[in-house]
Formats: sequence, C-alpha cells, structure tokens
Amino acid sequence: MTNAVNIAASGSNGGTIVSSWTTAGRPASPVAGQIGFNTTLGYPEWYSTTTSTWYPLSSSGPYNIDYLVVAGGGGGGGFNGGGGGGAGGAISGSGTVSPLSAYVITIGGGGAAGADSNAPSALGVSGSNTVFTGVSTATGGGGGGGASNGANYQAPSSGGSGGGATGNASQVVQNGASGTSGQGSAGGTGFHYGGQHISGGGGGGKNAVGGAASQTTTGQGGAGGDGINWQSLGTSYAGGGGGGLHANGNTGGAGGAGGGGQGGTKDANNATAGTANTGGGGGGQGNSGTTPAKAGGSGVVIVRYAGAQKGSGGTVTSSGGYTYHTFTSSGTFTA
Repeated sequence: MTNAVNIAASGSNGGTIVSSWTTAGRPASPVAGQIGFNTTLGYPEWYSTTTSTWYPLSSSGPYNIDYLVVAGGGGGGGFNGGGGGGAGGAISGSGTVSPLSAYVITIGGGGAAGADSNAPSALGVSGSNTVFTGVSTATGGGGGGGASNGANYQAPSSGGSGGGATGNASQVVQNGASGTSGQGSAGGTGFHYGGQHISGGGGGGKNAVGGAASQTTTGQGGAGGDGINWQSLGTSYAGGGGGGLHANGNTGGAGGAGGGGQGGTKDANNATAGTANTGGGGGGQGNSGTTPAKAGGSGVVIVRYAGAQKGSGGTVTSSGGYTYHTFTSSGTFTA
C-alpha cells in the first residue's frame, strides 16, 4: 500500500475525498505533508516529518474545559482509637486549553496507615499532592492522629482535608487538624475517658468536617466528612476516613461518602482503606493488636468538554453531550 495521499473528485460540486484512518490505524510510515481524515478525532490531519507529529489540518482554536483535581487521602491513625485520615484536597473549576498543548498530570498517592505502636510512628501519613500542570494543584489529605497515651500522643496532620484526632490520656478532648481553604474541611475531635474509652474523630471531607468522637463511656468513632459529587454524575470523591474505637459496645466511625474508609471497631479488624482514585481518607485503628489502621486512597483528575473528542490522554468516555478524560494514573492531557 502506498503512503501517498489519495485524493479523488467526488460529486458535481467538485468536493474531494481523502484517505481516512483511526488514531490507532494511522499509516505506519507516513511521508511529509501526508493528509488524511482521522475518524477518531473527527477532523483532517497532516504529518510533519520535522517533528514526527500529526497536526490538525485546521484548528478551531482554544476551547473550554471543566475539571476535577483530587489529591491522595491521608492514612488513618494507629494504636488505640486512631483518628480517620483526611480526604485529599479536591478542586473543581473551568478553564481554557489550547489545541496541541500538553498538560502533564501527576496523580497523588494515598498516605500509609499509622503503625500499631504507642510511639510517633502511629501518626497516619499524609497523602501526596495531585498536580494538573498549568491548571491546578490539590493538596494531599492529612494523616489521622495516633498513639493515645500521654507523652506519645500524635496530633493529626493538616492537609487538603485535616486528619481526625485520637483521644489523649493527658487531655480528654483533642481537636482535629485543619483543612485547606477551597479544598476540604477540618478533621473531627477525639475523646479519651478514664484510660480506656478512646475514640478517634473522623477525617475531614471536601464538603463536610469530620465527625466528633462520641463523648460517652462506651465511645463511638467519628464519621468521616462527606466528599463531592462532581457535576452530579453519581460518583463522590474526597470523603474522610472514619475514626477508630477502643471500647466495647459501639463501632468505629463510618467512612465519608467519596471513598472514605471505615474506622476500626475494637477486636473486629474491620477498618478499611480509602478507595483508590477517590482521594478518600483511611480508617483509624480500633485497638492495638487486632484492628490496624488503613491507608488513604489515591487521587484522580477528570477533564470534560462539550461535544466530540478533541484531546487525548487518560480513559476517554462520552456522556450527556460531553467528552470525559479520566486520569487514574499519571499521564498527559493533550488538548
């Protein structure tokens, strides 16, 4: 088969027909200036041997996008009644991109769970930032507080959303950590009673603060704060992790809507991790030895624009008159 462009007259109006192909089925050895219609992208393109790149034959100019950028969630706090991990920061907005411009995307990972140790290592690890270069950067969620016993107490970390606090034997109520303005919410308070009933607060979520641990003799882990249902698509992101419970009779806190992990219940080993690619915070530890804390979930970037596909990168889908590019791992959005 020749690589030369195939052009033929068509119809009485003198129109022309050029060869057509999909993006995957482009000519294997194109020549300089070769022209064809790309049925995947919906426009004609030509090949430059100087840059080894296919270019649109004509450009419609810059176009508008909507985007959601979510960072990795924080890990749940360890030891007894650990605080829930804060959700990864979530930023949504609109902007303009230029055709053929490349926008590098780095997806933040979830933070590791705090160790089952009455020591500084019990603090949940904060999640990593997600970067949509030239557009926005979301801040990783804060780790949940851990190590509830006196001098070893580890306060939760601030982040996109703040981690929830554990209780502290030297002070009955501990405050959760702060979130980042415009990205998330603060974590919930932890509670300690009589050296035994230790409850962790929930991690903050994009749209709600983490729930406070119940201040009762049987305790109750605080629920994670709820996340965001972006563009009302039915999937939520950036929910906080639930706080753990070191007491008999109740349960760890529920994870927030948007991938937040369940907080651990004493002796039940039921704490869960933040859901991958939601930025959910990890659940806090129930009690030492049986209910370990869990890690936060990784982040995500979603780009959408009206009409047929124009750009490339990520997983491409279409719905409701929009094209979506979803990035669950690092990559490049080419407009």
